[in-house]
Amino acid sequence: MPDIPFSLNDIVEMKKPHPCGENRWKIIRMGADIRIKCQGCGHSVMLPRREFRKKIKKVLESAEKNV
Repeated sequence: MPDIPFSLNDIVEMKKPHPCGENRWKIIRMGADIRIKCQGCGHSVMLPRREFRKKIKKVLESAEKNV
């Protein structure tokens, strides 16, 4: 599987939707762990970088384009 490039403040789509029904997440912290925030209900989740790379489907909106 190819490595998907992502950065801080990107809006990403994960393989499985959040229980609230939304599948858009904003990356709000990056490091060894990555924190993402649901764009539907505002719940945030912290995942290890390795697990995040397995679960990400695609980048919907890049933060670089919005600057």
